[in-house]
Amino acid sequence: MIASPLQTARKDLVALGSYTLLILSVIWVVLKRPPQWSLIRDQMYEIGVRSLPVVAITGFSTGMVLAAQSFFQLSDKGLAGATGLMVTKAMLVELGPVLTAFMVTGRVGASICAELGTMRVTEQIDALSSMSVNPLRYLVAPRFISGLLMLPLLTAFSCLMGIIGGLLVAVDYYGMSTSAFLDPLPTHVTTFDVVSGLIKSFVFGFIIITISCYRGMTTSGGAAGVGRATTNSVVICYSVILISNFLLTVALNNSYGYLKDWLHW
Repeated sequence: MIASPLQTARKDLVALGSYTLLILSVIWVVLKRPPQWSLIRDQMYEIGVRSLPVVAITGFSTGMVLAAQSFFQLSDKGLAGATGLMVTKAMLVELGPVLTAFMVTGRVGASICAELGTMRVTEQIDALSSMSVNPLRYLVAPRFISGLLMLPLLTAFSCLMGIIGGLLVAVDYYGMSTSAFLDPLPTHVTTFDVVSGLIKSFVFGFIIITISCYRGMTTSGGAAGVGRATTNSVVICYSVILISNFLLTVALNNSYGYLKDWLHW
């Protein structure tokens, strides 16, 4: 039986309310009594350290492509010296945060949803509740804290790898001098560029962890349900990241003047 638009809208509204309630509950749990450090440490290793290889490859290859395209497009216009600036700006403000979030969604978000979903359908979460263990504190809160901490660090690492990749292509392949690539950066790369990228990565980390945990905690339907929930969580995360990236870009750019005067950038 195909659900009517009204039924679909009602179901989506209920899901949004449940998702919001989960977020508020996790924040309350974290503020009231944070989870054990050992649980946070394990999740920081899983989310952060084990994501370094894929984040490094993504950032490095993106920087190489940006340098190749920038030099090719700008060289015949006499603007080849701006190659380093374009690579750095693009990595810091847009591509670094977004691509890192995509990689973490595919590697970490899907894993979180599948793990929690499996625990839900096999009644392990119910068993924790029966033993007076709060599933949010034990399962969700460590992932929540670790995701918020690790995404900005992974984004910074990805941006660094992208700049290094762009530098290698510009210098070794196109024959630019290292100084020509790096000299414009202190003048034209501002604190606002760095902060805006880190703010985006923080928000993306919040989106990835909360959506993945919510889809995992609400999974039903056995093994097939776990597969559907994992696929849906990844698709939803990608969509929300793209939409929020646009909204954050507009909001940050519009607030640049106020932030510049307030923080003396």
